[in-house]
Amino acid sequence: QVQLVESGGGLVQAGGSLRLSCAASGRTFSGYVMGWFRQAPGKEREFVARIVWSGGSTSYADSVKGRFTISRDNAKNTVYLQMNSLKPEDTAVYYCAVRRTFTQTYEYWGQGTQVTVSS
Repeated sequence: QVQLVESGGGLVQAGGSLRLSCAASGRTFSGYVMGWFRQAPGKEREFVARIVWSGGSTSYADSVKGRFTISRDNAKNTVYLQMNSLKPEDTAVYYCAVRRTFTQTYEYWGQGTQVTVSS
């Protein structure tokens, strides 16, 4: 059974930084894509970033490009989201998720971690 556990959320002032972690377990993840999503109150969940586990290819939403960096540690089966220059509009619950590389549907989701950016 795949399990994803996020951590690292919190309260930060605008312009500050946070690093989110997503610890993955239950299988090997070669052939999978790890993604970060977020959902703000009253809004739909939106894509933030993703990384291909094998090879490390990355992709970002335009709203976070240049400020957020997704990375992974194969030995620790952990994916990170380094968030810099945070803005109040980045406030949301952040979720990590995993899908197979040949599909677009994310199969497994973590429980989420709250990020709050104060102005």
